[in-house]
This record gives sequence, C-alpha cells and structure tokens, in this order.
Amino acid sequence: MNSVIRLLFSLIICSACVTAAVAAQDLRQRVLRDAALEAGLTPPDAVNAPFDPEKAAIGEALFASDTLSLNSDMSCRTCHLPQFSSGDGLPNAVGTGGIGEGPARLATEGEIVPRNALPLWGRGGIGFDTFFWDGKVRRDTETGAIISQFGMAPPADDPLLTSVHLPFVEIDEMVDETQNVSDLYKTESVASAETIFEELAGRVRSDENLAVPLAAAFSMDPSELSFDQVADAVAHFIRREFRIRETDFHKFVFSGDSFTNEQLRGGLLFYGKGGCVACHNGPFFTDFEFHAIPFPQAGFGKNGFGLDYGRYNVTFDPRDLYKFRTPPLYNVEHSAPYSHSGSVATLEDAIRAHIDPLALDAFRHHNPIERQEYYRRLKAWASEPMSPAALTEDDITSITVFLNSLTYCEPGRTAYCQE
Repeated sequence: MNSVIRLLFSLIICSACVTAAVAAQDLRQRVLRDAALEAGLTPPDAVNAPFDPEKAAIGEALFASDTLSLNSDMSCRTCHLPQFSSGDGLPNAVGTGGIGEGPARLATEGEIVPRNALPLWGRGGIGFDTFFWDGKVRRDTETGAIISQFGMAPPADDPLLTSVHLPFVEIDEMVDETQNVSDLYKTESVASAETIFEELAGRVRSDENLAVPLAAAFSMDPSELSFDQVADAVAHFIRREFRIRETDFHKFVFSGDSFTNEQLRGGLLFYGKGGCVACHNGPFFTDFEFHAIPFPQAGFGKNGFGLDYGRYNVTFDPRDLYKFRTPPLYNVEHSAPYSHSGSVATLEDAIRAHIDPLALDAFRHHNPIERQEYYRRLKAWASEPMSPAALTEDDITSITVFLNSLTYCEPGRTAYCQE
C-alpha cells in the first residue's frame, strides 16, 4: 500500500514539474512576442510599398544591364548578387573596370569602392527613408523634404528613387576616373550628373529591347524617355524583388508558431540583456540613426589613408564622426562580410564588436597613427548612450541563432533558399 502511495505521489510531483516547465516556456514565449511588438515589429504586408509589375519587369532588365554604366562594363546587379544575399561578398566593392562577380573581381583591375555594398532587403518599404551607410539620402523627419547631394532639386519626392540615381554617377563605382572618360563626367556635381543621365538615357532610347518595354510601361513614346523613367523602373523592381517576406520570427510572433529553446533564448537576449533592440528595432530592425561602433577598418576608407569619418562626411558635425547608419537585419545570416568596410567575416564577430571591440583588432600590427585613429573611434563608441552588455560566448551563439530566424526565402528568388 505504501509503495502505491509513494508511486502516486511521485507521479503528482512529476506532473507538477512538467506543468511548471510548460508554463515557464509559455511565459518566455509570451514575453518575447510582447517585446517584439513593443519594439515595432509588424507583419511584412504593413511595410511593403506597392509596385507596378510592368515597370518592375523592365526595371529588372535595366538593373542587370551594363548599358547603364558609363564605361558599359558593369550593372547594378554586379554589386547586388543573389548568391551573396543581394550584396557582393566583398569587404569593399569593386566598381568599374572589374571583371566577373564576387571575389573574382579582386583579381582584376577594377576601381575599389571604399565601403561595403549594402544588401537591398526592405529598401523602398514604407518608412524606409534613410539610405546608404552615411545617410546621404534621407527624408527629413520634420519637414518631409528629401535631403541628398542634389540639394534643393532632388530628382523625386521619394528617397528610394533619389538613391537609385546616385550609383550611376559615383566616381569609381560606375564612372571610371581615367583619361578614357571626359572630365565633364568626373566632377560629381549636379551638372555632371545630369550630363551622365542624358548619356545613359540616350543609350536606352537606342536599344529597342529596353526602350520599347520601358516606354510601354510608362505609356509614352520611346523617343520621349529620360533617365527619370529608367530610375523609376529600377525602383519598382527593388520594391518588388527585395520586399520583406515572412520570416520564422514573424510566424512566431503573429501566427503562434513555436521557437526552439536556443532561438527563444537568443530572442530574449536580443530584446533584453544584450540591448540589441536599442538600435535594431522597428519593422526593419533598424532605428535609422547613426552610431559609432569601432569595427576594424578594411581598405583605405572613404577619407583615405584607412580613415572613414562616416556620417560626418555628410553633416560636417564633429559629433557625427565615425558614425554609420544602423543596418537592417533581414537575411543578415547570408550578408557577410559585415560593417561599413566589410571588415568582419562572421555574424558572431559582428556581435562581439559591439560589446568588446578590442577582442577583434590586432593592435600589434597597427602603426602609431593607426592606433591613435582607433583610440578616437573607441572614444566615439564610449560616448554612445547604450553601455555594452557583458555577453558570454553562449549568449553570442544564442543571439546568432535568433538572428537566423530573420532569414526569409522564396524559391527562385534567393539563391540561398533551401527548398
């Protein structure tokens, strides 16, 4: 009799333990869902902007056309490849003069573009109003005006469309700075840009494979086409191709799908102790603000001699030295290398750079000038309002697993998609 009682008592205890464990797991999942919603996560359809399918279709052809580089040796797609999650897989992009795709371009004589090619996920979405690492194109939050290198006369009241205009006129990116190119094209002024735009539009008008469908999409005669229609079509393609799709995390938050223990732990760290959400928030996992994270500098930098002053190059405000826009996190699992100069090879090291940057940089290889410059970047980082969290290696692994839940794929659209 006593043995039966003991058995029943044990079963009751075990049942209570299981019930408590399930309740604890449910609570953790509820906390994570609530944290995501509080931080501004929305279903993808809430932020995806509409696009015209006909314009997007010809925009895809223009995106892949070498005709639109002044030297006719590269396209937009050259630096935004499906096999590299719409980046190019390089620390610093290789612009005009390069041959091939991805790492193969390093073996050629192409011009080095001193920053990492940004993935395009979410660009053009509703509220995605700040573009490029230094925010050189953005919609002013107070006036609604488009602020860009075009000054008071931006080509469109749309930050994506304005941004699309720029790579075509950037020296070394799609304009060769050699004697083969007229000096008229190499000033990076508004007048120079307009001259290049007319040259490129003339090429499109002369190519009936591009001109006829482009004109049809805009209900106009091919002879009337300008670069405005070219850029607009590319913008429609970007809105179609790189729109936000549903991720495992969306399914977890909005459909009640379950998470693994590791994903759950990483998510709670992301929104809690790790402090990642302070900057990576909202529907795009970015605050669209500028922060100083002392990543190692790869390449000669935007300012030369291994220097890149970041947002300062746009505002000339000393408070903006070494600051760069918070990058969105969709498909970040496949977007290596990381940072403005592509100096970090793994997602784990990108996380470490936020909490212990000295663990990444090999100071013994720096000369005195490089060390002084790095000290300045550390000082800017130390002035950030968020204090770095003390994360263990297990914490970093868990956060990485969580970030992988922000990957989405659609068969036939992304080369890394696992069917």
